[in-house]
Amino acid sequence: MRFCPLDYRYGNDDFKIIWSEEGRHARQLEVERALIWAHMQLGRVSESDYEIVASIANPEAVTKERVSEIEAETKHDIMALTKAMAEAAGEAGWCIHLGATSNDIVDSAVGLQLRDSMVILRKRLCDLIGVVADLSERERDTVMIGRTHGQAAVPITFGLKTAVWVDELVRHLNRLDEAWKRIAVGKFLGAVGTGAAQGKDARKLQELILTHLGLEVPLVTTQVVGRDRYVEYIAWLANVATTCEKILQEIRNLQRTEIAEAGEGFDKDKQVGSSTMAHKRNPITSENACGLARIARSFIIPTYENALLWHERDLANSSAERFTLSHAGSLLDDVITKTNRVLTNLWVDSDRMLSNIHSQKGLVMAEKMMIALVDKGMPRDEAHEVLRTASMICIESGEELIDVCSRTPAIAGIFSPDELEAAFDPMNHLGVTAELVDDAVRIARQAIQ
Repeated sequence: MRFCPLDYRYGNDDFKIIWSEEGRHARQLEVERALIWAHMQLGRVSESDYEIVASIANPEAVTKERVSEIEAETKHDIMALTKAMAEAAGEAGWCIHLGATSNDIVDSAVGLQLRDSMVILRKRLCDLIGVVADLSERERDTVMIGRTHGQAAVPITFGLKTAVWVDELVRHLNRLDEAWKRIAVGKFLGAVGTGAAQGKDARKLQELILTHLGLEVPLVTTQVVGRDRYVEYIAWLANVATTCEKILQEIRNLQRTEIAEAGEGFDKDKQVGSSTMAHKRNPITSENACGLARIARSFIIPTYENALLWHERDLANSSAERFTLSHAGSLLDDVITKTNRVLTNLWVDSDRMLSNIHSQKGLVMAEKMMIALVDKGMPRDEAHEVLRTASMICIESGEELIDVCSRTPAIAGIFSPDELEAAFDPMNHLGVTAELVDDAVRIARQAIQ
C-alpha cells in the first residue's frame, strides 16, 4: 500500500531515489567502504582486506533486506548494517566500522544525499533561469499595466515583470553555490567529536574519508554535524519555493477572466477544465505547484527544532529528519519542474494587455502627465493636484483623461495637441525598462553557463 502522495502523485523519480530506502542504504555502504579505504591509506588495514570490503560494499552483496532482518533483532539500523557487511566480508569483516560511531555513517551518508540533491536542484534551477531569461527577452517590449494594491498603476512591460523573476532566481543560484560547502558536509570523529576512537591520526582519517567521498570537512562537531547546516538547506529550499509560488501566483492572477493577459497552456483537444463547466481552462499546474510550495515551506519549523539537541546529541531529530530533508527537497524539485513547464508553455496576449491599458481611459498616464507639467515649470504639488482633479472628473464622467486634460486651462495652455498625444502614449513612459531587462537577461545567462 502506497501511503505518501510523494509515492504516487508528486515528485520526480531521479530525485526521490536519492532519499529512498535504497538510496540511503547505498550511501551508507559507500561511507563504510570509504572508512576502510582511509584506514588502508594510514596502514591500519591491508590492501587485500580493503579490496574484499570494497567488493561487498554495494546493495547487491549486502542487501537492504538482509539489513532489515538483522535490524528486527538488534533494533539498531547501523549495527544491523555492519553485521550484514561483516557476514559478507568473511575474515576481512574484522575492520568493518572500525573506530566509527553510528552517526559518523549516518551524517556522512546524509551529506552525500544532500550533495546529490543539490546537484539535481541546481540543474533544475539553471534550466528554469534559462526559460525565464528567454521569456524576458521575448517580451522585453510588450507593454502592459503595472499594478499595485490590485489596482492599475502605470505602464510596465511583461519583460520587466519576468526580469524581476529571473534576477531573483539568479540570487537563489548564488546562495546555493555559496552555501554548498556548508551543507555537503560529513563527520568522522566518533561518539562525542573528540576523535579518541580514531587514534592519533583521527583528523587525518576524517579528512581522508570525507575528501574521498567528495564531502567538506568540518572543523569541530559533536556526535553529529551541526544542524544549522540543515537549517540553511531547508531555508534555501523554502526560499526558492516561495519565488516559484510568487511567479505562479502572478500567472494565475493574469489568467483571471477579467484580466486574461497571460496564462498556462491548455490542450484544447484533450484537456478538461471542469467536470460540469465545459468552458473552463483552469491554471491547474500553477495551483498544484503553489500548494506544494506551501508544504515545502512548512518544514522550516521542525528543522529549527531538530537543531536543538541535548548535550552532544539526542535522537529526537532522527525521525523528523527522515521527513524534512527528503520531503522538502522532493517537493521543491517538483515545484521547480512545474514552474518550468508553465513558463515554457505560457501564452501571452499582447493585444489584451493593450486593450486593458486603453480600458483605463488614460488614467495610467496621470503620472507621466504630472511629470510633464513639472518639466514645464509647474511646482510638483500643484501639478499633482491638477492631475488628481482631472482624474477624479475622468472617473466620475467616464471620459478619457486626455479629453479632460485638453480642456483644463492649466494643461491645455502649456501643451499642444500633439504633445498631449505623445504624453498619453504608454510606450513613452517605460523609462529604462529595456536596459534593465537586457542586463537581467545577460547576467542570468552568464550565471547558468
